[in-house]
Amino acid sequence: MEILTYLVPVVAVIALAVALFLGSWVKKQPEGSARMVEISGFIRGGAMAFLKREYRYMAVVIVVITLLLGFAIDWATAGLYVFGAIFSILAGFFGMKVATWGNVRTANAANEHGLPAALKIAFRSGAVMGICVSGLGLLGLGVIFVAGGIDSYEVVTGFSLGASSMALFGRVGGGIYTKAADVGADLVGKVEAGIPEDDPRNPAVIADNVGDNVGDVAGMGSDLFESYVGSIVSALALAAIIPNVVPIFGSAFELPPLEGMIFPLILAAVGLAASVVGVFFVRGKSGGNPATALNVGTYVSSAIVIIVSLVLSKLFFGNFNASIAIIAGLVVGVAIGKITEIYTSSDYKSVKHIAEQSLTGEATTIISGIGIGMLSTVWPIICIAVGIYVANGFAGVYGIALAAVGMLSTTAMVVAVDAYGPVADNAGGIAEMCELPAETRVITDKLDSVGNTTAAIGKGFAIASAALTALALFVTYAEIVGIEWADASLLNPMVVIGLFLGAMLPFLFGALTMNSVGKAAYQMIEEVRRQFKDDPGIMAGTSNPDYERCVDISTKASLKEMIVPGLLAIVAPLLVGFLLGSTALAGLLAGALSAGVLLAIMMANAGGAWDNAKKYVEEGNHGGKGSLAHKATVVGDTVGDPFKDTSGPSMNILIKLMTIVAVVFGPLFTATGLLG
Repeated sequence: MEILTYLVPVVAVIALAVALFLGSWVKKQPEGSARMVEISGFIRGGAMAFLKREYRYMAVVIVVITLLLGFAIDWATAGLYVFGAIFSILAGFFGMKVATWGNVRTANAANEHGLPAALKIAFRSGAVMGICVSGLGLLGLGVIFVAGGIDSYEVVTGFSLGASSMALFGRVGGGIYTKAADVGADLVGKVEAGIPEDDPRNPAVIADNVGDNVGDVAGMGSDLFESYVGSIVSALALAAIIPNVVPIFGSAFELPPLEGMIFPLILAAVGLAASVVGVFFVRGKSGGNPATALNVGTYVSSAIVIIVSLVLSKLFFGNFNASIAIIAGLVVGVAIGKITEIYTSSDYKSVKHIAEQSLTGEATTIISGIGIGMLSTVWPIICIAVGIYVANGFAGVYGIALAAVGMLSTTAMVVAVDAYGPVADNAGGIAEMCELPAETRVITDKLDSVGNTTAAIGKGFAIASAALTALALFVTYAEIVGIEWADASLLNPMVVIGLFLGAMLPFLFGALTMNSVGKAAYQMIEEVRRQFKDDPGIMAGTSNPDYERCVDISTKASLKEMIVPGLLAIVAPLLVGFLLGSTALAGLLAGALSAGVLLAIMMANAGGAWDNAKKYVEEGNHGGKGSLAHKATVVGDTVGDPFKDTSGPSMNILIKLMTIVAVVFGPLFTATGLLG
């Protein structure tokens, strides 16, 4: 049985080789005119410059936390923390590198060959990110397990901590960057100056397109890498400490640590292989819906995982209980993806309702968007609750962890579909700036609109898996610190104190990140207004805007503003654990989980709905571009931008990072803390 573990890093290496092939294929596609090459060069250069500066900040955090872990816990955990942090950074870096190759080539393919060719390049660009996320995560965990064997569970949480900490900084920093530029470009360019989106006369247009890459590609890549690794680590940790599974349905069965730890790793390897197969099933058709083509790849990957999980469950445990938990997670993930699509796609009534409300102005646009966002939490939470019930019913808390693994088993495909969106968005920007024919922009807009929905679906997967993973890690934390179920009762005042503090933290985190976007956007708006005022030749088309100044504003503001929110998730559980004790920290984790998941779903879906309501109006509905309804939806979109791309998607990392910090440092906390 143990020999199967050697297949895990082998599958990862093969998958990474496929990613290399796809990246090389994308790079070989023609870039188009000299002007297109020039514009894409500006975007690529700005994105790389930002990442280099961001990585310098991250390096300081890595050094500090490594020393803290080394002296407080052990140096093996500290070493794996560095390992996880570096892999998390690489996942985002590789994906963004190829995305900045794919954007101009997608625009050129749309111009010369139409939608199918453009879809193929954009999707394969995103697929590189998806395969790198899963491939690097599986490679790291596979190597750790092969080298450390069954005892690796004691230090593998360090790898997950490294992934989570870098993901939070990457998601928050990239999110602040992209939304500061996006809000500034939209409010001044589209609303005040009345020029089209991505008009080359807009000084913030390059910063906006750079932001798509550093936030929606690099940041998102680190985010999903963290989710993927966290789900597997939660299953590994539980398998090592739970000797038997006592399900609600069916008979109890033994959970040998070795088999229990190998199982999620093998399943993840199957999911990665299935996703690679699914990538090659995505093919667009002229006049067809790109979403249909993307869904084919997702469904093929999921079907393969379901079939193989049944075989593996019977082989490892002699029953189908584990596979039922996995299938429950996978079904919940697909269901939440569909629910997200219903609330964020212009094909359904929610987005059309927001667009209709825009006829009466900005206020009703904002009100309806918030209402839709709140309403969109109902069915995802019910799905998550059902998933937890089924997974626990057939395989106990180990099953809950397996449900998260199942949900994220096809992460490579989920991320590929997600990352395709920013590539298509950039392609549209390049088409506008290079004055390509209107027919080309229609194609890129169609790809981009679908991309908004796929991005929301990707966030839904990450948020839902965060709930399952955090719950599994919570049980691991309780086992490590010796908390009994009675100790975590709501009748314990310390638990209630922690519960309220934990429920408050997502709101504090959201406020910090939203205000950070607001501050950075304010600087951007003032700069764009200044350039328009001081140089009338910009609007006349006789002089060029100062793009670099706007890129610099977004870079400096985002790096400065990401520090406090990033540290909050690390410092808060440590303070509560040391000052109030392990039971209060249990309450904190529970409060953050419940409030954070709801807030994340609401913000992500409201933002996605506002964005697609704007695009629905731009397609010619309710007066089309330049109408009062259009201006109202642009305002709604600018409010939704930090909702869906900064604060909302960062919540799931906040939840898991706090939980993994509690697990890693749990042995240092006492029952009552220093104030007890």
